[in-house]
Formats: sequence, structure tokens, C-alpha cells
Amino acid sequence: MSEPVQLKRTLSLPMMVLYGLGTTIGAGIYALIGEIANIAGYFAPVSFLIASLLAGFTAISFAELSSRFPRAAGAALYVKQGFSSERLSTAVGLLVITAGLVSSAALINGFVGYLHQFIDIDRVLAIILITLLLGSIAAWGIAESVTIASLITVIEIAGLLLVVAVSNEALFTFTVRWTELIPSTNITDWNLIYLGAILSFYAFIGFEDMVDVAEEVKDVKRNLPLAILLTLGITTLIYMLLIVTAVLSLSPAELGNSEAPLARIYEYHTGEKAIVISVIGMFAIINGALIQMIMASRVLYGLSSRKQLPEILSLVHHRTRTPLIATALATLIVLILALLGRLTSLAEITSVIMLTIFSIVNLALWRVKQKDPQPVDIKTFPVWIPITGFFVSFAFVLHKIMNLI
Repeated sequence: MSEPVQLKRTLSLPMMVLYGLGTTIGAGIYALIGEIANIAGYFAPVSFLIASLLAGFTAISFAELSSRFPRAAGAALYVKQGFSSERLSTAVGLLVITAGLVSSAALINGFVGYLHQFIDIDRVLAIILITLLLGSIAAWGIAESVTIASLITVIEIAGLLLVVAVSNEALFTFTVRWTELIPSTNITDWNLIYLGAILSFYAFIGFEDMVDVAEEVKDVKRNLPLAILLTLGITTLIYMLLIVTAVLSLSPAELGNSEAPLARIYEYHTGEKAIVISVIGMFAIINGALIQMIMASRVLYGLSSRKQLPEILSLVHHRTRTPLIATALATLIVLILALLGRLTSLAEITSVIMLTIFSIVNLALWRVKQKDPQPVDIKTFPVWIPITGFFVSFAFVLHKIMNLI
């Protein structure tokens, strides 16, 4: 009897970092800059910095767990290892899949909205064509699909850096105006920073998707944890550069009143229409949808390979070395959700789901550390990191639930 076909380890460290940046630096940052500036004012950079530190606790937990258990369907596997509960593990895996598929469908709807500004095409036809195209790319091969996602990520980052480049005149004033960005000890200032940090936190989420392609990463125990930490570090640098440039270019009120703040900054400094920024924003949206579909298919595969879902979902095609049936199922669900539309409330709920998963995963690492505190050849971190990550994530869950009620 022949051995079943396995996923192929083709993803290098640079490819994983670009994959991580693609899922973290999404289209949201193009609008989020204005919202955070409107809340935190000139202290928005401090909000971003605090948010990166808060997200860092959970990112480090995922980094250690990905080294300890380098298999697909990461979060579900980590929960199983931590709590020895297959039911809880399966529930977490299904929640991750649901969040990814809803997010992908919402992004496809957003892309079609932008597309209508350039092409007059029927909404239903556009959704069908785009979803099938993304599904085909995801099924083509992990190296090919991640290469395409990485190229789009480079374009996204280039768009953000272009905004910084055309704003160099404002950036040069930093040496004179930096004191405006430093808060006092006034409680009001820090309340605004806190509110800005809560919103900024969501701009750093994305590292959790990286662990779901663990079985396709070269030298996974070294490269995957390192890629997670590099992704968070690079994301923080880009965001800090961008938000400092933004508040030095336009007032927080102007940024907050703009539907497309980065495009507004570009137009302010160049005097030209920001068509290129809008097009790059479209690329960012579609890239996020592609990565979410890849992630969902790998979680379906991972759960199936551990017999937590029907075995057929773990079948890997001998030529593409991708889980074709899992990918087809993910594509079909995304298509149905995208055609249904009205995903705003569902998208809000998915953020609560992901934060709940973060809380459980941090607790799972704490439990794992109790069982095996010093594994061989694994980079470990102090136990207070997952504990802090749990409290941070759970606090955000409570905050989101209060807002939804």
C-alpha cells in the first residue's frame, strides 16, 4: 500500500516573513490611520507602539508553540496539547476556519466595491470570478500561491513607503516637533492613548495565520518562530513610520475626517490624484482574501489529518501537493458568504472569536510549560509572557463584547 501524499516543505524564511506581512499589513491600515489619529490625536504613535507590545505577548506565545508543535492547524493543535481535549481543539479549529472564511468573503466584497470605481461589472459575476480565481491560486501550489501573495505584499509595502517618501518634507520636521507627540502625565492624555491602542491592536493581528502552513515550511522549528517575530517587528517599524508621517503631515482632525487618509496625505504633498494608492489598496484587500483562504484550507487539512474532521479533507494531490478537496470546500463557502453580503456584523464577531482563541492559546502554552518546561532544541520564553498574553487578550474580548451588546 502506497504512502499518502504529504504537503511539501517549500517555504523559506523570507517567504514566510512576506506571507506574515501580507496577512498583517492588510487593507485596514489604509483607513485605520485616520480613525486612530481621530481618537488619540498627536499621541497616535504612542498608541501604535503600546498596541505592538500588547500583541507581542501573544505573538511570542505562537512563536514558541509553533516550534514545539510544528504541524498544520496550529491553534487547534496547541489547545489539544495544552488541555488534552479533542472537543475543545476541534471547536477552536472550526472557529479559526469560520473567522478566516468570513474575513475572506468580507474582503472580496470590499474589493468588488473598489472595482466598481474602475469597471462596470455585475456584482454577482465579479464575486464568482474573483473567488474562483483565488481558489485556483490557492490550489495551484503552496510555493506558487505564497509567491503571488508575497509579490502583492511587496506592492502593499511599497505603497505605504511611497506615502512616506512623498511626505519627506513633513517627516523632516520631526526633530523640531517631536515634543508634540510625547504625552504628559495627564490622565486624559493616557485615556486617549489607551483608546487608540485598543483600535491599533487589530492592525497587528495576522501572525496566527502563519502557523497554519507549518508543514510546508523549511527548517520549521527555526524559521517559523523567527518569521513570526520578524513579521511583528517589521510591521511595527512600518506602522510607526507611517503614523508619525501622517500626524506631521495633516492635523488629527483632518486625518479623522478623511475616508482615505493615506490617499489624502499623498494628494496633499503631491497635488495629484491618489489613483496609485487606491489601486494598491485594492491589491491589499485581495491579498488578504487569498491568504485567509489558504489558511482555512490548511486548518481543514490539519484537523482532518488528526481525524478530527472527515478524512477526505486531508487528501493531498500528488502533483500540486496541496489539499485540493479542503481548498475547494473553503472556496465554495467563501463564495456563498460573499454572495450573501452584509458581513459587517459577522466581521465584528470574528474579531471576538480570534481574541478568544488568543486567550485560550496563551493558557494552553502555560499548561504546556508546566508539563514540559525545557524541551530539547526549542527556544522557550518566560512563563509570564503567555500569562500576560492571556490577560491582555481576555481584556480585549470583554471590551469587544461590551461594545457589541
